[in-house]
Order: sequence, then structure tokens, then C-alpha cells
Amino acid sequence: MATSSKSTSFNSKPTFRWIHGFMKEMNTEIACIQLGNIHNFLKKHDAVFASRPITMATEYSSGGFLTTAVVPWGDQWKKMRRVLASDVINPSTFRWLHDKRVEEADNLVRCIYSQFINLRNTVRQYSGNAIRKMILNTRYFGQGKKDGGPGVEKEQHVESLFIVLAHLCVFSLSDYFPWLRVLDLDGHEKTDSNGEPLLSVAEIKAQCTLMLAGVYSPSNAIEWPMAEMINQPEVLSKSVEEIDRVVGKERLVQESDFQQLNYVKACIREALWLHPIALFNLPHVSNSAATVAGCFIPKGSHVLLSRLGLGRNPRIWEEPLNFNPERHLSARTVQAVELNEPNLRFISFRTGMRGCAGIAFGSAIAVMLLARLLQGFTWSPPPGQEEIDLSRVKK
Repeated sequence: MATSSKSTSFNSKPTFRWIHGFMKEMNTEIACIQLGNIHNFLKKHDAVFASRPITMATEYSSGGFLTTAVVPWGDQWKKMRRVLASDVINPSTFRWLHDKRVEEADNLVRCIYSQFINLRNTVRQYSGNAIRKMILNTRYFGQGKKDGGPGVEKEQHVESLFIVLAHLCVFSLSDYFPWLRVLDLDGHEKTDSNGEPLLSVAEIKAQCTLMLAGVYSPSNAIEWPMAEMINQPEVLSKSVEEIDRVVGKERLVQESDFQQLNYVKACIREALWLHPIALFNLPHVSNSAATVAGCFIPKGSHVLLSRLGLGRNPRIWEEPLNFNPERHLSARTVQAVELNEPNLRFISFRTGMRGCAGIAFGSAIAVMLLARLLQGFTWSPPPGQEEIDLSRVKK
């Protein structure tokens, strides 16, 4: 049991921070919270743990639970998942939006040509451009800069997305003790009638949360492999050599080249588990009582799945803290490397019934971004530094 002073120091931190903080203080990798491995929850008992918790952050960010990712299991989630699968992220729409993705990749190269850049901001802005172009058919909100870069409105929009994401991870006591909430908990229930639009205005607005995943996931998947490759010039050289061999030097990388860029994709895969998007998955909630690994779990229980614990597990990966893309190529001489990991050796995009439905879009944006950055520019550590310090994120 933590002291009051310790509780105060953790009460404003994201959930994963205080959980990992307590685990570190106890000098243990397990703090009486492991009831079984991830496969038990995302494969064997996937349907049981397919719901999401009701929290203030998820309620507000989803417009009253009108979207998909953070919505509890039920008719609304099934409806929106069906709409997204049939009208937004299906294969035909993916092919139809190809030119818009390429247009943003071309703009990326023009925008950063002959400039010193902040890589984090650059990859976030490109990801925002691509997803906004595909969803809203516009690159910016407001006016962009003459060099193709983002204007004030665009920068504020991307920044606001990351603020929302930060709040989704914040621990709130009232989320676990609902009687503490003093806010109005009335839902946004709506009934359909003949002749009414398929989606209400509120539901359409709520789908703007698609931009959260569209910006955060690809940008995170590129920032870390770039940092690792800058620290390992031989890995960087191998990636560039592969691009030159597959694409040549007379044209830019296109999506049709992705199938053969296995080393580049292996670098992204390596970063996905070594530097996960978040230390924990969005919480799962049990739809019914279940017994997992001999432990009884009541209906309504929250389950947090550790991305970091799975990805850096030495029983799965040899030397898990070393950036080594070759480990993803050993058994893939014929089969192309994919960013998704269906065997759950690490968590990338799809994790059971609540997995990301936009794998194709996210993968295309991530691979294009990294390949264009490697092909078009020479990369080095900031002036005065021999390498990028990654020691803090590998503890």
C-alpha cells in the first residue's frame, strides 16, 4: 500500500507511469497483476474481453461513445465497425485513395528539402496530412506555408490530437468508482427511422477520432527506427542500399515497391516492439465472468496488457534491447515482411476483435514515410552529438 505522499505524486500521471513506477520500486517485473499471458486474453478468451471501460476521457473523446476504438462492446460498436469496414477502410477505398497518399509523400520531400528539421514534428505533420487528405480531402486547416509546411492551424490541430491521446492514458479515480462522478452521465442514444441518414451528425463528428490513430501510430513507428538507424550507420546503409536496388535513383519510392522493401519493413517491425506506441494497450473489459490461468475474473473487470512486457520478453526475443532488424528476416526468404504480428510475439496493429481495422492504411503511411526519408536525405545526429541518447527508453 502506497503512502499518501506517494499517492499524490502518482495521481496525476498516466496509468502506465504509476503502474511501472510501483513495479520498479518493488524491483519486480510482476506486481501481483499477472493472471496469464497475453495470448489467454487476446486469443483464447478474446470474445470475453472484447469490451472497453467507460471513462471520462473516452466518453468525451468519442463524442459520447459514438465511434469505435474506445467504445464498449455493443450495438453501437458493431454498427460503426460495420460502417468503417464497408465504406471507409475497405480494399477498394484503399486503392482509390492511393493518389492522395502519394501526393502527400511528394509534398513531404519538397517541404523538408535542404532544411534542418525536427524529425518528430515532421513525421507527425506528414501523418496528419495523409490521414486528413484521405478523410477530408484537404491537407491543412487554414493556410499552409509557402514551402508546403504546416501553418499555425495545422500545427495546433496535430498538437491537440496528442493532448487527447495523453488524456486517454490518464488515471482517474472516478473511472473505477463511478459514484464519484458529478458530471451528467446521460448518453447520446438515437433511434433510426426510415429515410434518415445512416449516421447522425454527432456520429460523423465522432469519426474524427480516426485521426488519432492515423497520426500517432505511423509517426511513432518511424521516429524510433530513424533514431536507432542513425545510431547504427550499418543498418542505415543496408536500408538505403535496399531502396537503391529495388527502386533505383531515377524515381521516388512508390507503394508498388513495398513488397520488395523487406529490410525497411523489418526496421519498422523491430521498432514497433522495442519502442511500442504505448506501454499498455487500451484497457479491455470482460463481458462475462471467466477463468484465466486458474484465476476467476468477474464480469466488468479491467485488463491491462503490457506491450513493453511482451515486446522485451527475453524468452521470446534474443537480446531484446538491441535493435536488430535481421531477426525478422531469418525465416522470411520468400514471404514478404508485414508490419502486423498475428502470432502476438509483440503487439503492433491488430490484437483480436478490438484490433485496428486500418492496418493497410497505417502500414502504407509508415512504410512510405520511412522509405522516402531514407531515399531522399542523408541523416546524422544533431550537431555536437556522436549519437542519439536512447538509454532512458531502454531501461
